[in-house]
Amino acid sequence: MRNSKRLAAIRKLPCIRCGNPNSQAAHSNSSRDGKGRGIKADDSKTVCLCQSCHYLFDTFQLGNRAESEAMFEKWLVKVDRMLNQTDKEIF
Repeated sequence: MRNSKRLAAIRKLPCIRCGNPNSQAAHSNSSRDGKGRGIKADDSKTVCLCQSCHYLFDTFQLGNRAESEAMFEKWLVKVDRMLNQTDKEIF
């Protein structure tokens, strides 16, 4: 499922790994989240990563598949908290 509002909000957050203020919406690389050959995971499974960290994550240079999935899940919890806090501050 695509969610342009979430992707735009993700891009406004700093990189969840290194704090770089220029981040991208990085999708999960796990098939359990809908990732497949040429298919991105659901937009609800996105975190904010800078270009460098995004590349390292996508190429499994931060850990093997299992480690990457565990890392992503921790990041996702933090990012969802950050987005919820941002929404509360706006309204």
